[in-house]
Amino acid sequence: MDDAGSNHSLASSSEKQQAEDLQGTKTSQCSVTTVYKAYIAGGARIVTVVWSKTLISHSLSVVIDLKPWRPFWSKKGLKSLELENHRVDVYWDLRSARFSSRPEPAGGYYVALVCDEVVALLLGDSKKEAFKRTKARPSLADATLISRRENVFGRRSFSTRARFGDLKREHEIVVENSISGMAEPEMWISIDGDVVVHVDNLRWKFRGNETVAVERTPVQIFWDVHGWLFGAAVGLGHAVFIFKPSPPETTEASGEDDRQPAAAVVSSSMAPEFCFVLNAWKLE
Repeated sequence: MDDAGSNHSLASSSEKQQAEDLQGTKTSQCSVTTVYKAYIAGGARIVTVVWSKTLISHSLSVVIDLKPWRPFWSKKGLKSLELENHRVDVYWDLRSARFSSRPEPAGGYYVALVCDEVVALLLGDSKKEAFKRTKARPSLADATLISRRENVFGRRSFSTRARFGDLKREHEIVVENSISGMAEPEMWISIDGDVVVHVDNLRWKFRGNETVAVERTPVQIFWDVHGWLFGAAVGLGHAVFIFKPSPPETTEASGEDDRQPAAAVVSSSMAPEFCFVLNAWKLE
């Protein structure tokens, strides 16, 4: 087993800086980052959409192939940039957006990326309004959702909702822990109210994976809670959970060979498949 202070912990220098910033501001900023592959300006592009929420505001950011727009603070607008001699426009209308406790709207909005009079990426449920405003036609090649990453904050319980790739509906995900106190720490992961993963003796099993069935589809669940257990000394307190709806290579975690940091799963050189990443920041 790795030593608690080894360099195999999940935290990178950027994550350490993020933790320091969070502690310095004492403001819990929840965020959701979705990554899409879309056909824009004559080629396949990576589009990253970030929804952020603080106690007082929401914001939206869009990045295309590392070319960012500044965050969109107004409820309706249009911004443009040049991409390889092509103009790319992003239209958004959040005036009727319905927000809950999560960073991204639950409905009543649209965000549309338009290039060469084609809507390359369309988010939200107000699609009719988006096409009317942009005066553009739908793309012949649908954008593909590659990954989704969410930051949530809590003490003993962390919850969110997510759709696993092409599966039909959203599912409620709850991660609970009993790290505080004198008892041996444990962890539970529930999907739609059913406990699908229970890890006892968490100090010895802080990294691992199991496979569960969701809508009759195998979903691999990877966890890395090193930061919860051993991160306090270096200013970190977050864990990473990855939900990957793909055929498993192994049926269960067994032995130290399976205890690789969860970040290694995301950066795998395998063919791209959808994964949902949950960063659970533990507040003291």
